[in-house]
Amino acid sequence: MNLALVFQSGDFVLISVFLLMVLMSIVTWSVIVLRVIKLRGAKQGNAAAKQAVMGAASLDEAAQKVQGIESPVSTLTTEAVRAYRNYRQGGAKTLADALPLNEYLVSQIRSSMSQTMRQFDGGMTALASIGATAPFIGLFGTVWGIYHALINISESGQMSIAAVAGPIGEALVATAAGLFVAIPAVLAYNFLNRSNKTISQDLDAFAHDLHVRLLNQKD
Repeated sequence: MNLALVFQSGDFVLISVFLLMVLMSIVTWSVIVLRVIKLRGAKQGNAAAKQAVMGAASLDEAAQKVQGIESPVSTLTTEAVRAYRNYRQGGAKTLADALPLNEYLVSQIRSSMSQTMRQFDGGMTALASIGATAPFIGLFGTVWGIYHALINISESGQMSIAAVAGPIGEALVATAAGLFVAIPAVLAYNFLNRSNKTISQDLDAFAHDLHVRLLNQKD
């Protein structure tokens, strides 16, 4: 199958469909590579940050050790320790002043977790959209190509198998291109979504332990 014939004999709509498929494929693989790198770095950073926190003699030492580590755990630790200090020093001049320390820390930790996990949502909408729409865009290109192929055949008056199979075969490539783009996007979305949930569960477990440590911290 010579794809160059599609661009040589295809009209503006069919060529646009193939160019859109190429763009979607580039976006898909770019998101996959970037998100996998980020997830791997987050997992390694979380492991190092947990080890630093568990090996620290005090919260101040733990906060200092995780400053040089870029990970959700280090960010959560820094924000939680800062919230604890602000509460003890009376620096929270908001409605949080009326909350007990337990509820105040829970609110601050949950807010920090939500903000931290948002950075892992980048590209997920694009993958979901590409996985859902690419097959239909490819099917549209196939239908459009078959329609124009049949129009050209009827105008030329050639009804042989060779005259029909060639143009229709080239048009069917659009459907294959749509599937070629959609399948990696769907698989990547499921994999990244599962990985995000794993990080979120690990972060939630660590937040629970950190919350207990903060409550039992001696001033």
